[in-house]
Amino acid sequence: MPYYAHSDDDDQATWHGLREHLVETGTGAAEFLESVGCGDLARAAGLLHDLGKYSHEFQARLIGGPPCDHSTAGAKVAIDRYGDSDARRSSIGKMLAYAIAGHHAGLADGVNGHGPLALEDRLKAQIPKLDPIWEQEIVLPGLTSPPLKPRNREMAGFCAAFAIRMIFSALVDADYLDTEAWYAGRTCHPVARGDNPPLSELLARLDAYLGTLMSNAGDTELNRLRRRVVLHARCKAAEVPGLFSFTVPTGGGKTLSSLAFALEHAVRHGLARVIYVIPYTSIIDQTAHVFRQALRVNGEDPAEFIVEHHSAFEEEQIREREAQQKLRLATENWDAPVIITTAVQFFESLFANRPSQCRKLHNIVNSVVILDEAQNMPSGLLRPCVAALDELARNWRASIVLCTATQPALAEKDGFQGGLEDLREIAPDPKHLHQRLKRTRICRLSEALTDAELAERLRSGSQRLCIVNTRRHARDLYDEIRGEDGSFHLSTLMCTRHRNEVLETVRRRLTEDAPVRLIATSLIEAGIDIDFPEVWRAEAGLESIIQAAGRCNREGRVATGDVFVFEPADGDGRKPPAGIPKLAAAARSIMRRHPDDPAAPVAIREYFRRVYWIEGRESLDENAVLEKLRERLQSFDFPFATIAREFRMIDNGMVPIIVPYRGAKNDDATAEGLLRGLEYIDRPGGIARCLQTYTVQVPPRVRHALLDAGAVRFIREEDFGEQFAWLENHDIYRQDIGLTWDDPTFQEAESLII
Repeated sequence: MPYYAHSDDDDQATWHGLREHLVETGTGAAEFLESVGCGDLARAAGLLHDLGKYSHEFQARLIGGPPCDHSTAGAKVAIDRYGDSDARRSSIGKMLAYAIAGHHAGLADGVNGHGPLALEDRLKAQIPKLDPIWEQEIVLPGLTSPPLKPRNREMAGFCAAFAIRMIFSALVDADYLDTEAWYAGRTCHPVARGDNPPLSELLARLDAYLGTLMSNAGDTELNRLRRRVVLHARCKAAEVPGLFSFTVPTGGGKTLSSLAFALEHAVRHGLARVIYVIPYTSIIDQTAHVFRQALRVNGEDPAEFIVEHHSAFEEEQIREREAQQKLRLATENWDAPVIITTAVQFFESLFANRPSQCRKLHNIVNSVVILDEAQNMPSGLLRPCVAALDELARNWRASIVLCTATQPALAEKDGFQGGLEDLREIAPDPKHLHQRLKRTRICRLSEALTDAELAERLRSGSQRLCIVNTRRHARDLYDEIRGEDGSFHLSTLMCTRHRNEVLETVRRRLTEDAPVRLIATSLIEAGIDIDFPEVWRAEAGLESIIQAAGRCNREGRVATGDVFVFEPADGDGRKPPAGIPKLAAAARSIMRRHPDDPAAPVAIREYFRRVYWIEGRESLDENAVLEKLRERLQSFDFPFATIAREFRMIDNGMVPIIVPYRGAKNDDATAEGLLRGLEYIDRPGGIARCLQTYTVQVPPRVRHALLDAGAVRFIREEDFGEQFAWLENHDIYRQDIGLTWDDPTFQEAESLII
């Protein structure tokens, strides 16, 4: 009898043949990992993944029969065919078994599982009997151990688990793509994948853009330094793929320079794409705009090949109802020349176990990964994050670029145990560059300041920026000065659309020499292009203080800009979030030791060494990810599901509320229009992306309190779940500060959020 993989109508003659699906999936998976020597492993996974469909039970399922397990059979065959007394071959079989058994449910724990049923239990389970004909139709490749070289014995378990995730990723994506192509052929609606300009063309576009930019720029020392930075980075692109640092002070043009390096490096070495990893969603739009301006030609829409992968909503739930659009499809598996994503999305995917999250991982292979503001990796996950970066460069032909003005001391030579080796600098002499680009003086005040005292100091100058550690403090301090001409507030209590309008107004007033007193949270430090002659910064880590200084005298309009670091006097909402006091203490120590220039590279290196020493080795891997993988090397019983559940870069999580922001002139009804669209549409993906600029992130308990108070309601909860929470009480979203509410739950939560 013929065996089928998929059906879609009553005519079995048109169904998707099982052998065809297995062979095509195997071929596709092999192509993904061929360049790193793991092609045959991926091919075997593809050939075996749906082997359980060679059963009468599954074929009956295609015509309406009961569900049956079709994934475990291939995992069992992998153990049988690729496992024997040779430990290396036994491990090959188990590597494949994880990927095959989990290609729908996700990577399971090896034993005693959390989430999907543990692999050990799956392999012991009774499953439908296979028709022996499968052995005539499917020819399995002979396999040898993958050519992966762990850094050392201690990291061998991490290396093996990483390889399993990559094989899993290649299998899942190849399976999706072959199934998608078959269904598209049946409906005569081709899927809009690929067809992107090659990286060489994008590099030529960037060259033309930079040429125009440089020719139009004035012949100033700052612009000459920026030219030197980009040209030096381009020269360094010839170096072999691996680990790089790019240490450029704020204002040195590192965003476009890093893109120039990445494209040149990729073209020279045959790499496939550039992945730009940003610490916060708040600056993704800004970076994407810069890239689109640089890579656009002839009026085309570069959104076709520059993919932004971030969302305020649960993409997996939305995707099920979303039309097959090229941009959305590329987001699923990062099959595009340029990807812009968040550090949360990037790192959590590398330690994830769900098919939807892991599907894109194989496309990090043969890529240039630029980690912008690299110092922002959370300390509690720092060691596994560094290990992942090292592994990508060591075994998966990725080039990693740590791009920042405050380079963290993550190299082995800096004393970071298990740190990066052979980290090559792209920038021209960072120490000299710092001296040439130094435009500020950092001074720490000896006395603590109350809000009233701080407000008085802000009033004494016409253009001043003050950055504090919590949204609550920003709001209270703004209330102290809001009667003054040119007073503004900026925090994540405001939706992106609102914040962008405030920034536009502030920039205009700065240019016009009009009064501007801006109270902001640290969100303004993350790459926001703004230039104040004087900045005040509440005590924080040295990296935050230096980032704040990057908003001061950015274009060198005054001889030296002043950055004052102050301690807020005690009060509600003044206590900084957990972790900041230790960083602030380390920063105070460095400012005492280097009073003339705490932003110098030597001071920054000393600061990070101190921070990592204070945290301690165990605290830099708070969930013992590396230890769990190390101790399971012999058994290969890796706890994939457990690690995925515990590896969270944002501890408490946040949930979105859609706010009715109507613009500075109160005449923009876009948000309300999108809301009306949600009331009847079946596929909300496009609307969800548009609504992202109208969302405010809050702790879950705050949203629950707003729901209980009747201030928020879910849109079509029966269809979309708790995806779209709409703020019905417009009175609690203010045009000057955004979301505000006097309930104690809200007040308490706001005092803990940056």
